[in-house]
Amino acid sequence: MRKRFWKIEYSITIFVVFGIILLLLPSSFITSKEATYITKWNDTYNKVDYTFTAMSAQADANIIKSFHNAKTNDEREKLMLKLVKPYLRINSEDEVTEYSQFYMNSSKVQSNDLYHFDNLYNTNGGIIVGIKDIKDNDAYHPGFIMMFDMNGKKGPNTWGKDIYGINIFSDGKITPIGSGWNIKDVKNDCSEHGSGVSCSYYYRIGGEFNE
Repeated sequence: MRKRFWKIEYSITIFVVFGIILLLLPSSFITSKEATYITKWNDTYNKVDYTFTAMSAQADANIIKSFHNAKTNDEREKLMLKLVKPYLRINSEDEVTEYSQFYMNSSKVQSNDLYHFDNLYNTNGGIIVGIKDIKDNDAYHPGFIMMFDMNGKKGPNTWGKDIYGINIFSDGKITPIGSGWNIKDVKNDCSEHGSGVSCSYYYRIGGEFNE
């Protein structure tokens, strides 16, 4: 009789433990996957920072003149693409289509939003890169922004999860989007209630996913 009860109790314990594992697995898997994206983002940012440092050191008067003479956003974006293409291994012939982006709060990025990108390209490393001219005559404001989707067209295509971005200034310096924001605003934005764009900065300074 005792053996039978022991077997029943043992079976119940195994069942409960197995149930807990099943409940925890999806959350653990998602967190692990997004931690991988964050690591990839930090590596990508370091490479992009080096790229712009190198380009700034090699920039000549003709390049600067070309940007000044460009009359439209499209012209300036094409000039920027031409500059970064060899460094970031962008395939300019392989434009990305049928691609939607989302904010961290699950709302879709609309075509008139600042962080919507019309021109998107694949890289040889499987990352999607977007370039957008937001020309501003104030030297303290960025002239371009760029976005990077760490795993290409695969989901979730969401800012703060697999999408991150940078500001590009006229002197060639870059900063992660969210840099310069109040830290409280950064934390609020880098959450399920915010857009997630500032996660680009938050994860660079050691902020943790789901902190």
